[in-house]
Amino acid sequence: MKILVILLGVFFIAFVVIQLFASRGQVNIETYPYKVKKKYDSFEIRNYEATLFTSVQLSTKGYKNSSSKGFSILGGYIFGNNERNEKISMTSPVSMTLEDSMTMMFMVPKDLKKEMLPQPNQSQIEFKEEPAKTMAAITFGGWANDEKIEKYKQKLKSALDAEGISYTNKFYFFGYNPPYEVFNRKNEVAVELK
Repeated sequence: MKILVILLGVFFIAFVVIQLFASRGQVNIETYPYKVKKKYDSFEIRNYEATLFTSVQLSTKGYKNSSSKGFSILGGYIFGNNERNEKISMTSPVSMTLEDSMTMMFMVPKDLKKEMLPQPNQSQIEFKEEPAKTMAAITFGGWANDEKIEKYKQKLKSALDAEGISYTNKFYFFGYNPPYEVFNRKNEVAVELK
């Protein structure tokens, strides 16, 4: 019994240390730059800057299947699986298009230009220049899954319809936290406006 209590104590301390490390690490991560144009009760209108992304198009459908496959491909690239074995800083959020064939994207740090990036070892990775755009975004906490993403997509559509704001069919999921972070998780569903 004493050993069990000690093991639980060690596990608890390790868990707290990991969560503190995770939350502190988030402060220094570069994020997709935007300015809030207008706040509503449940969503924001934002102007996003033109930004370069690494991307991979996925044949799998749904968040669960696509997120793990896409992350392993793009994560591999930024963690050194490229022609120069060069590591590239992690950015936030991880972005996924919400279409039949999903595309996962990692933002390239602002100090790196396309011509400076090492060539990927995997041919399906592409560099994608996203133009400046205006989007509406709704935020939710906890762990993302297909049901939650669909729920908040519908909430965002209803809120935009209620305000008479026209939007396109280009929806995105933004995930801000690493998988091991438990507290203060932040996710968003965003849509490009017309």
